[in-house]
Amino acid sequence: MTSRGLIVAAPRSGSGKTVVTLALIAALRRRGLRLAAAKAGPDYIDAGFHTAATGAPCVNLDTWAMPPALIDALTAEAANGADVVLIEGVMGLFDGVPGPSGRTGAAADLAARLRLPVLMVLDVTGQSQTAAAVLRGLASHDPGVRIAGVVLNRVGSERHRGLVAGAVAALAMPVFGALPRDEALALPERHLGLVQAAEHADFAARLDALATVAERHLALDAIVAAAAPMPAGPASGVALLPPGQRIALASDAAFTFVYPHVVAGWRRAGAEIVPFSPLADEPPPADCDACWLPGGYPELHAGALAQARRFRDGLRRFAETRPVHGECGGYMVLGEALVDAAGARRAMAGLLGHVTSFAAKKLHLGYRGARLCDDGPLGRRGAVIRGHEFHYAALTSPGRDNAFADLADAQGRPLGPAGGRRGHVTGTFFHAIAAETCP
Repeated sequence: MTSRGLIVAAPRSGSGKTVVTLALIAALRRRGLRLAAAKAGPDYIDAGFHTAATGAPCVNLDTWAMPPALIDALTAEAANGADVVLIEGVMGLFDGVPGPSGRTGAAADLAARLRLPVLMVLDVTGQSQTAAAVLRGLASHDPGVRIAGVVLNRVGSERHRGLVAGAVAALAMPVFGALPRDEALALPERHLGLVQAAEHADFAARLDALATVAERHLALDAIVAAAAPMPAGPASGVALLPPGQRIALASDAAFTFVYPHVVAGWRRAGAEIVPFSPLADEPPPADCDACWLPGGYPELHAGALAQARRFRDGLRRFAETRPVHGECGGYMVLGEALVDAAGARRAMAGLLGHVTSFAAKKLHLGYRGARLCDDGPLGRRGAVIRGHEFHYAALTSPGRDNAFADLADAQGRPLGPAGGRRGHVTGTFFHAIAAETCP
């Protein structure tokens, strides 16, 4: 079977895209098909669910943060060896940031660039015939984006389904099924989104239940038939050059947010990745030449990290001679202290001078362009790295370290210096996705 693909999108966030995507993955794998998944935009957590469901890494595809050639390479990599590729959208189908056509970060950019049809997930809670008007607008908004059909989600009754489907029939748009309104299908959430897949002890059972729901309520054969051949792409690219040849990567429940495409690119460039666990009080391995602390949930594990003396002492020794970089949660751990949600101040590594607080939380969210202030693990001075911020932690004391980068928002408006740099240690709330000009 030639690899075929669909983009699973919706008019807005919260419509049930992730649940529908997981249900399709589980049901089609039950039929013996090989599934791959990708996630539009910078979201780590949905991608983690896709990885757990497919058994293969889920790549992020971000048209704002990634050069077009990298999008093509990662798409081709995702399709390699798969029968069906499902790309879950971000927010609403056309939601992105103002910018050049095709570079807004919207799922619609991917649909147009990759020439893949869109499977709309429409939450019909509190409406019936109006759903057809919403679909009509979505279908006509951009001639370069083709909607192949719709899954009606959270249908209240058979009568409700009939009213919506009857109205949609006038559009000549296929209805690929209707999922019932059932709280048991929902996935638990916390402050940064869904509770991560690895934290669900019953995840396999949840997937099995979703497969059964999809078999009962969705036209699976028609959905697969609606998918289009995946486009061919160039040899896989590298988003960021590796910070070393042997990279100690913090990896446990406190440090989970690392992009698979970044790590895969490091390996492709010849680097070796050596995981270690700060929560298990492990120091970065002494035979590595760089250390990377990714984002995650250190605020949920602040007490344990404060007690992890071997980790902190080993990290300090490592930083005397080799680069250490922290992103978001990793940046918080590099500071003097972290104040948890209960207001308790926990001592952190002290390699940078800032203090962060989750008690005084405030949402920080958006794309960022980062111009590096000096040579470091993300590149040479003056290089521009594209990525995003998404955190609730507040910087209650900035410290006196040199800035890591000068930030700008998605429209290029300056946000000022950010992050910290001291000796071999760098850190920032900013998550790097790709160099503006890929290596």
